[in-house]
Amino acid sequence: MPLNTPSHTGRLRFAVMGAGAVGCYCGALLARAGHAVTLIGRPDHVQAIQAHGLRLQTATQDTHVPLEASTDASAVRGADVVLLCVKSTDTEEAARQMQPYLAPGALVLTLQNGVDNDERARAVLGAAHPVAAAVVYVATAMAGPGHVRHFGRGELVIGPSPASARVARELCDAGIPAEVSDNVRSALWAKLVINCAYNALSAIVQQPYGWVVQQDGATDVIADVVAECLAVAQADGVHLPADIHAAVRGIAQSMAGQRSSTAQDLARGRPTEIGHLNGYVVQRGAALGVATPVNRALLVLVRMAEASGVHGPQDHQKT
Repeated sequence: MPLNTPSHTGRLRFAVMGAGAVGCYCGALLARAGHAVTLIGRPDHVQAIQAHGLRLQTATQDTHVPLEASTDASAVRGADVVLLCVKSTDTEEAARQMQPYLAPGALVLTLQNGVDNDERARAVLGAAHPVAAAVVYVATAMAGPGHVRHFGRGELVIGPSPASARVARELCDAGIPAEVSDNVRSALWAKLVINCAYNALSAIVQQPYGWVVQQDGATDVIADVVAECLAVAQADGVHLPADIHAAVRGIAQSMAGQRSSTAQDLARGRPTEIGHLNGYVVQRGAALGVATPVNRALLVLVRMAEASGVHGPQDHQKT
């Protein structure tokens, strides 16, 4: 039964497709609040969760949260809301795997880096399954199989759908601040700009944001990256928040000790999302006639690091 029908009562049932750091953190808080939650992830995480529950470690608590876990996409069956938390490179494949098992009217929320995951998921799922974008701001990490750590923040901005208001309320009740915005595209782009400014630089040198901005010339490079992103956004009809420059600067202060998710992927020998970050800006810039040489250079450097198998020290926090 669709979520927006008056007769749909009781707590919403959630599934998390791609139970990494963000998905596990949200799933743990929802389960702790009394929701039925199923995490779908890698075998080592699933086995640990099935045996001991999900370990949730924050600044104030360290506890185990019992919930369901599976390695199979069929576990989305019966969920009212699916949090899509896979890497942006895996969006279409994850949507295809879920599609046969999604309940009619189930809402798919895309909690991912990049700005077009909702569009790409919607193209696979079709009109039968509503899809809404969500922007997530959280510093969280997988510290080991079945063990998620939270370092700060945790709020969501959700795009409109018939069920978004109710989902936002229930997320808030579970301790996940959430709001519905008609301008989620602007919020997605604002996070994209921040990711483009820091992720590649942090990855190439395998250093946290605070270290990066202290290096000679680094803030000039960041300024050039941001200027290109803003030019592409303007050409694409996207109106970014007036405080975007302050937001970019603030990340190096509020998350000074954090390495980017791109840095973590390189360190672990995994494919990065760089094609959906700086690569997306390069792609849209080419389509719109906007030059993006600095973003292109960072894209190429990260891809060369991927190809050469460059690894570095692992840091678990994610942004």
